[in-house]
Amino acid sequence: MVVVCPKCRTKLKVDDAKLSPQGSRFKCPRCSTVLVIKKPAAQEKKALDGKKALIAHSNPSVVENIRTLLAGQGYATLTSADGIDAMVKALKELPWLGIIEVALPKIYGFEVCKRLKSRPETKEMKFILVPSIYDKTKYRREPVSLYGADNYIEEHDLSTRLIDAVNRIQSGAPAEAEAPQQKSPVPSAPDISADEKKSQHAFGQPEAPAAKISAEVKGDEMTEKARRLARTIINDIYLYNSAKVDEAVRQDKFYAVFAAEVKEGKKLYDNRIPQETRDKADFYKEAIDNFLAAKKKALS
Repeated sequence: MVVVCPKCRTKLKVDDAKLSPQGSRFKCPRCSTVLVIKKPAAQEKKALDGKKALIAHSNPSVVENIRTLLAGQGYATLTSADGIDAMVKALKELPWLGIIEVALPKIYGFEVCKRLKSRPETKEMKFILVPSIYDKTKYRREPVSLYGADNYIEEHDLSTRLIDAVNRIQSGAPAEAEAPQQKSPVPSAPDISADEKKSQHAFGQPEAPAAKISAEVKGDEMTEKARRLARTIINDIYLYNSAKVDEAVRQDKFYAVFAAEVKEGKKLYDNRIPQETRDKADFYKEAIDNFLAAKKKALS
């Protein structure tokens, strides 16, 4: 440890092994002031709260669905809408479980999981990742890596699988194996009206009420939906092809290597997001470029 002489302000490096709880005497080599230094008391490690869970998801309706499920099992819940807030609350509140959306804004969910697992305070936390897949017929298979998480549940399966997964993790039982399905042909893009009827699967939200919503509010909601869908698409590409994406990013060849996936994602994005929202900004390319910049920085 380092102490400062109160008289001459000289910094002294003291070997902790030579200190006692009652105090050890040292003489300042500069001014000869005698210092009595006590061995610092060991700080008690705070335990994770076994009845507290963190829900980190950008969609409020999904958060509420998970919160209701966990409340029925007696859990207190913390909620976050982005990766930075999730990190802060996890380190402050020490929940034993984190249910994390992979496509979180600010810090992606798999990065949140990896970072918290590397911290001494939260390394024993358990995590369930929630991929918000944009084409379940294509991605109905195990992700390449869970990034330290204990399980993953696709968003549309939360209501039926979450509690069983939580109970298994808490009991120490292995995660229930789910047989991957064969890749099915990608369905042809539906028209806008049909796609809107499927918005509950795409965004985890109920259909809009019949009452009219102001143009401004509706516009804000569509902008957020556009950003969420764009994050979901780039997240899916990475989650199921992580090593290949990392190599492509290192070589600055992502758009060339994943041209087919980017084109397919753009087609679905254009189909689900109204033209007036797409005219505001290219949220699709913005999400991909932001992801690539963050990934390149992490790999450097």
